[in-house]
This record gives sequence, C-alpha cells and structure tokens, in this order.
Amino acid sequence: MMMKQTLAVVGVQWGDEGKGKIVDILSESYECIARYQGGHNAGHTVNIGNRRHVLHLIPSGIFHPAAKCVIGSGVVLDPLAMIEESEALDKIGVSVAGRLFVSNRCHLILPYHRVLEAAIELQRGERKIGTTSRGIGPAYEDKMGRRGLRACDLLDPATLGDKIRAQVVEKNRVLEALKYPQTIDPESICESYARYGERIRPFVIDTSAYLNDLIRSGKKVLFEGAQGTLLDIDHGTFPYVTSSSSSAGGAATGLGISPKLIQSVLGITKAYTTRVGGGPFPTEATDKNGDEIRTRGNEFGSTTGRPRRCGWFDGPAARYANQVNSMDSLAVTKIDVLDSFVEIPFCTDYKYKGSIIKDFPADAEVLAQVEPVYKMLRGWQTSTAGIRNWNELPSAAQDYLKFLSDYTGVALSMVSTGADRDQTILLT
Repeated sequence: MMMKQTLAVVGVQWGDEGKGKIVDILSESYECIARYQGGHNAGHTVNIGNRRHVLHLIPSGIFHPAAKCVIGSGVVLDPLAMIEESEALDKIGVSVAGRLFVSNRCHLILPYHRVLEAAIELQRGERKIGTTSRGIGPAYEDKMGRRGLRACDLLDPATLGDKIRAQVVEKNRVLEALKYPQTIDPESICESYARYGERIRPFVIDTSAYLNDLIRSGKKVLFEGAQGTLLDIDHGTFPYVTSSSSSAGGAATGLGISPKLIQSVLGITKAYTTRVGGGPFPTEATDKNGDEIRTRGNEFGSTTGRPRRCGWFDGPAARYANQVNSMDSLAVTKIDVLDSFVEIPFCTDYKYKGSIIKDFPADAEVLAQVEPVYKMLRGWQTSTAGIRNWNELPSAAQDYLKFLSDYTGVALSMVSTGADRDQTILLT
C-alpha cells in the first residue's frame, strides 16, 4: 500500500468498524498517531498474539514502541480514565512516558458531567439516545457553552478549585430542576482533580504546535477518529449521534492543523452494518440473520458490552459517508462473518413513500421510514477467516467486495479476515 505523509482514518458507518485494528497495522508506517475527537466512550480493540487490548482514549498506535501518540484538543478528556489506561498499558510493558502527548486545550470531563448525562437520559424516557453515560455529551455542551474547564486549567491549582465550585453551583441547579435525586459535592472533585493535574502534567503540551512541526519536518502522521461518520454531530443521523465531528473534517479542527495538511482519507467499513443504541437503522435484520451476524461477529460493545444491532450493508449510507469524507480508499472488515450465508442482501437504494430517493435523509424520522431496496449477491459458504492473499478468497467473496467498491466509488486497500494483525489482505 502506498502511504501519504498524512492520513485521516474515519469510520464509514455508525462506529465499531474495526478502526483499532487498522490503525494498529498502519501505525508501523507512521511516526505519530493523533486522536482528534470523542472521549473514552470509544472502544478500539487491538489483538496482539493471544492478548486482546481495548483502548478507550489513547491512540491505537501506542503498541508500536517508536510511535508518538497525541490526544488532540477536539477530544474531551477524563483525566482519571487516561491515568488508568496509561497504568494498564505500563503493566503489560507498553510505556507511555515520553510518547503520549495531551493537548493543553482539551476540555475536561468531570464527575458532574456523568451525573447530568444520567439525569437527562432518564428525562428523555423512550426517546433516549442510548449514550455510554460517561459524561461525553455534557462535557461538549459545556465546551460549546464556553463554560468548560480545560487541561490548562487542571495545571493551575491556584484557580482550579474556584472554577470547579462555580460549575457545581450551576449543575446542582439543573439537577434540582430535573428533579434528579442527587446533588454534587464540589470539594471531593476539587481534591481529586488537583491530584490528577499533577499526574498528567508531564503529558500536557501545545499539541497543535507539536503536530505542525512534525508535518513541516516531513514526519508521517496518522489522524485517528473515533465513532463513525453517521454519528457525526453535523452530518450524522441527528439526534442519534455523538457530540463531536467524527468525519474527516474533524481532524483539522480537533488537532489544530490546516485542512490542506490532510493528504488522504481512509474509510473503514464492515462488510455488513451495525449500530448501538437508539436511532433509525434501515437495513437492520431483526430476524435470525441478525442474530447470526451478531454471534459470528461477536457484536458486543467493547466499551459497554451492549449487544449491537446488526444488519446488511447499507449502500446509500456508505455513499453518503464518501460524500462527506471524499475517501481515497476503503478498508473492509469482518468479511469472514458473512461466510455462512447462501445469499447476501446488499442495500442499493432507499424508497420513501413508494419512490426512490436520491439524497441521504437529514430527518431521522424520514430515515426510520425508508424501505431498503436490496440486490441479492451470491454467498460463498466457505471460510475466509485468516486469508491473507486476495487470490485465495472465494470468487463470490471477491465479487461481493468488488461490488461494494464499485457501488461506493472507492477503491479497496485492505480487507480484514479476522481480529489479529496478520489476518489482513493488503492491496495496492
């Protein structure tokens, strides 16, 4: 595979596409891996040997000893989550000292964000979003409301306590208005976050300056997104979305680099489709086929353990993701999960009120009512697990992948045939 100096890796669907494995593989060719949005609600799984590692915050490139890793300003940072994840890595011999850098402009997740998220989800009732309840959304709300605390605030113990106390007064008023049976004690937060500030101080720098210097000096940098394009706050299936810019454009704003510095975009998509939580899902298979995909694909959230909703490949959604990201190539994961099917439905169009619609609907209620139009593709009914060479794939599997590539208009660059690093087909 030809690699550009800079590469943004994005999810094509509703997240969980296997970005952790793909970024881990690519990281061998890049000197820095920079995470540009989201929080520790992400779950990037990397299998090395017989060990399974799940990262929530630290970029997937951390397993390559020569790689530097950056948590950019577009990420909302739970300092305790970062400390715990760093310690867990240290215990297995993966050192983050001198290799992990955190933006001084990262907004912080505090305990009151988690309480608020639980209160708001409870208030929504049947219309709840299905969040991970880790405080991500309320932290982004505070950011956009210009009242959030940032990593640079965490490093100033002289003013940190007063800033936290002022926020807690506001949050307790909101909780009271929501009739939520809990109030927040600011003093315990002040004490613990002062400690966290000292713990993370060695990691905090101006990551925008750092990344721009790296790129100017010719170093190769990979921009890692979390979640997927259909969960993007601006372009996803609103309101059933995440709270940040998970598409390729988020790399520029979330890292403090010019869009002109993003030289290429790699999209990651499953050979089928999944999503977690509420929201429309046109190709969802609610029958035994959905159960079979879930079982064969082990489709349970790496962060929450929740069973994922499963269905067939959603072509219009993938085309829309390409419209938003202008992808240079595709990595298709989990082709082996489809090994057992005689025929495989592939959604080529949406019908709404009896007519084919051209554009991906902005209104989630319209998307919930569309009827998927399927093209039936031939299954291969033989194992593709672990195949590393394109020519070894069954002809029907090759045809399926070619159809997917031709339909989306994006060339294939990688095909994943299993969870391990070496269970991958690399294409030029």
